[in-house]
Amino acid sequence: MNEYQLFIDGKYQSSASGTFSDDMNPATNEVYAKVQNAQKEDLETVISSSQKAFETWKDMPPSAREKLFLDVADLMEERAAELRDVLIDEAGSTMLKAGYETHHTPDFLRSMAGECRRIKGETYVSNYPGVKSMAIRRPLGVTVAIAPFNFPLLLGVRKIGFSLAAGNTMILKPSEMTPVIGLKLGELFTDAGFPPGVLNVIPAQGAELGDGLITDPRVKFVTFTGSTRVGRQVGATAAAAGKRFALEMGGKNPILVLNDADVDYAVDTAAFSNYMHQGQICMTGSRVIVEAGVYDEFCEKMTRKVEGIPYGNDPRTPGLIVGPLIRTTQPGFIKEHLDAAVAAGAKLLIGGESEGNVFQPTAIADITDSMSIFKTELFGPVMSIVKANDHEHAVALANDVDYGLSSAVMSNDMQKIWYCIENLETGMVHVNGPSVRDEPVIPFGGVKGSSHGREGGHFSIDECTELKWITMQVGKNGYPF
Repeated sequence: MNEYQLFIDGKYQSSASGTFSDDMNPATNEVYAKVQNAQKEDLETVISSSQKAFETWKDMPPSAREKLFLDVADLMEERAAELRDVLIDEAGSTMLKAGYETHHTPDFLRSMAGECRRIKGETYVSNYPGVKSMAIRRPLGVTVAIAPFNFPLLLGVRKIGFSLAAGNTMILKPSEMTPVIGLKLGELFTDAGFPPGVLNVIPAQGAELGDGLITDPRVKFVTFTGSTRVGRQVGATAAAAGKRFALEMGGKNPILVLNDADVDYAVDTAAFSNYMHQGQICMTGSRVIVEAGVYDEFCEKMTRKVEGIPYGNDPRTPGLIVGPLIRTTQPGFIKEHLDAAVAAGAKLLIGGESEGNVFQPTAIADITDSMSIFKTELFGPVMSIVKANDHEHAVALANDVDYGLSSAVMSNDMQKIWYCIENLETGMVHVNGPSVRDEPVIPFGGVKGSSHGREGGHFSIDECTELKWITMQVGKNGYPF
């Protein structure tokens, strides 16, 4: 069994306590690795390391930073098999999902390489004679990323990379459920040539670490991905300390299926959006809102579709789609909301049971907005099907939650499509495609309880840099006294 310490200054070193915690395999509920957790006593070491590295990293030529990003992308591809194994054994990823993550993450790194040369300022026409007016962007300094468990490689890189490309240094706190993949990122960036201290990785339990990582005056920016409850706590702590922050939180994302949609294609799209990675994706389209004209057909075809989705406890099974949930408490939480919905009149079409950490792919119909399952993010392989009178009613139902991350509209009627695009209260709308979609350069994020700020491309650069206004007087300024 492997043991891991904190990753600071380009090497593993012991935490102040020197004690190890168990990192569990969600498929077997056995210990996968032993990992040291950072505590309050370790903060001075890690923040000092990041601050020292910032003094030289911020002035490194963009071409040099660009090359490092290209090198780490190549190195990640070389070590893809090792990273896939960690994603399977530590995060419960199926072969399909682990392969997707290791394949796409290098593409994100190469996009970040390009951002190193695209940190742009602006010039302005001044109303004052002889004044040349401009703004430049400068890195903030030490930044902190709190990463999630569901896509710990890809989302860890998205947190790290844009901030480093802008000239900041980064302290990564991986999820306590997937610390090893975070530590592997520390190894990768260091082995690719990133200077010591530019990326430090500290596994930690939030309660043990306290607020010091966020509130320390040397930390200038905090980025978080996770639940809305925890995200709001992080945002409140950062705001109280006068810090900038970006939050990517939960979702209860709608997929609207209108009467003119290709129902077979809509079924395939909704199934992918719900059952990929056991529904443990913030963009999961867990509310499928179907117009009355195709409602019965959709429910019938979705039942047959879900019957054929392979599920099981061994993520290495070829062709497996739904594997184990990462938390042992999650199946019971899901079951509670399902049972309450059935008791209130919903119809369980298929699934609804669990074995260990595996919850069957499930579809439940006749969901109404009075049921808890309508508004609660389950983070599991459960599709709630809701009947709408028409497209306007479908949009009203879609908006009747506290979240607003992603959405999808299945239709070929441009008038109705555009109505949905303009009126859906979400940060992302996908027409005739899945609710689960991401790319390196787009403005990823939502509204309401789902997000604060945007991630991706220059949107991330804008979040983690400071604008500085500069004027230069040509000739002499005139003064009234």
